[in-house]
Amino acid sequence: MRKSVKKGGAILLSALSLMFVSPFIVQKTVNKTESETVSTAQVGIEAATLKQGSKGSGVKEVQRRLKNWGYYSGAVDGVFGKQTRAAVIAFQRKNGLTADGVVGAATYRALGINAGSVQSSSVGGFSSSDVYLLARTIYAEGRGEPYTGQVAIGAVVLNRVRSDEFPNTIAGVVYQKHAFTAVTDGQINLTPDDKAMRAAKDAINGWDPTGGAIYYYNPAIATSSWIFSRETVAVIGKHVFAV
Repeated sequence: MRKSVKKGGAILLSALSLMFVSPFIVQKTVNKTESETVSTAQVGIEAATLKQGSKGSGVKEVQRRLKNWGYYSGAVDGVFGKQTRAAVIAFQRKNGLTADGVVGAATYRALGINAGSVQSSSVGGFSSSDVYLLARTIYAEGRGEPYTGQVAIGAVVLNRVRSDEFPNTIAGVVYQKHAFTAVTDGQINLTPDDKAMRAAKDAINGWDPTGGAIYYYNPAIATSSWIFSRETVAVIGKHVFAV
């Protein structure tokens, strides 16, 4: 269970816990549109291709450099959107590269980025660290819940990411002030099991058993009268999911 945050003020619900992550589980990806390759012997992985839809720290670094050099004027938010793609294309044309808007080995090299240090977008446009953080959240919040209930917890986090009422990244949602007690009680540091990892990937790949919920709570222990006023959209295991 956890706390939920209402726009304009923190509304605390009872919570189990959440967790943060730093290990990289990097999916190996090869840029098929650029002929050059980058040696990654020192880091032991292949370059992570970034393109429209990618998210994460690698995208932020690309955006930061393009902005410093005058190719990009948008926010350095780690989201590879149309504006980032247009900036990449402009940079590629200027540097004699294939202007396809995809950041692969040759574009990394021109940008001066060590491609081997960049995380790939492993599932559904989210970085591997995003997936792992979501799995930690699921494990902390619902490790005693049925599998569908665990996927539902992941779906709520992702629904918040897409909502204008919450931060637009998984980490931003998880670590939003007063959102989850697990961030302060230390359970966020627990290691997720394989079941939680699968649930995170299923949620990212589009399975939402809640039908769009942005809140959930355990009615047996919730103390906020506000949360009981929210419209219920699903009940899975011990949790009520609401909008």
